[in-house]
Amino acid sequence: MKKLLFILAIPLIISCSSNSTSETAKEDKYPELTTKARSIFAVLPVDAEKAEDPLTAEKVALGKMLYFDNRLSKDDKQSCNTCHDLAKFGVDNKALSEGNDGTLGVRNSPTTLNSALHFVQFWDGREPDVEAQAGGPILNHIEMAMPSEKALIDKLSAIEEYKIAFSKAYPEDNPAITFDNLKKAIGAFERKLITPSKFDDYIGGNQAALTDAEKEGMRTFMDVGCTTCHSGRLLGGMMYQKFALYGNYWDYTKSTKIDEGRFEVTKQESDKYMFKVPSLRNIDKTGPYFHDGSVASLDEAITIMGQTELNKELSGMEVMQIKTFLSTLTGTLPAELLQ
Repeated sequence: MKKLLFILAIPLIISCSSNSTSETAKEDKYPELTTKARSIFAVLPVDAEKAEDPLTAEKVALGKMLYFDNRLSKDDKQSCNTCHDLAKFGVDNKALSEGNDGTLGVRNSPTTLNSALHFVQFWDGREPDVEAQAGGPILNHIEMAMPSEKALIDKLSAIEEYKIAFSKAYPEDNPAITFDNLKKAIGAFERKLITPSKFDDYIGGNQAALTDAEKEGMRTFMDVGCTTCHSGRLLGGMMYQKFALYGNYWDYTKSTKIDEGRFEVTKQESDKYMFKVPSLRNIDKTGPYFHDGSVASLDEAITIMGQTELNKELSGMEVMQIKTFLSTLTGTLPAELLQ
């Protein structure tokens, strides 16, 4: 009987040994690629904590209330979420967004997901952080169109729920309902909008998190030169770059308006056509693309970037591989941060 059990166990041992060997071989298939990737990219943090203004549950809760509230606009039509819809990965998937009066904005609304980790805010970098950014659209006559800070604060001060929420978030301030505290609260909420994906699992050490096709796509992404601008934990969001380095961007995007980018802020010739490099996190969900939303297809956007920034005609295979890799950057938000 013992002999029979031993004989029956042999195939199981061989099978387990074979599977183990197979798994090891699979894990070791891309060691150099993985090492290179970990030297270029990084894992997202849990949140974008601001040392001088620590996050609290009360600030985040208030920020969430404000983010989703249409009463922050002149005619109670627009909230932050209108153009930066968290259910749509922080965008509205429109080339240009409509404001309170139905007028279109002049630039594509970028995603608010992970934006607190960017080195500056807006396409032209005119604000340093999400707190400073939060106040701009509210007072912008095209966007939310509130006539003044005072008009908004008077409006919120008459709402009991805000009296309570601001007092909890900023108990040492009197009055607690101020425009500065409003911006800080919205910023606190946005600092929680971090979307880790399976790519973070891979960079963090889980070899099996990405498929072979996704790893090959990452290889192509690195080899053709995309990481010149799209590296780090955000794969972008940390520098300005000229659009385009080769030729005129509007010849490729067919843009109807020529936008001079950061030059419109600084008036320095060297800043002409300079834009903040967007993060590629959730990029397959946040089209249309570029500062004016002029390109609907991610495939076309990848092709144009090859032409304008790398001076390369990417093949159909290279575009497909890069797109496959970019899909690994799509993350998720915790349910409690959604409306």
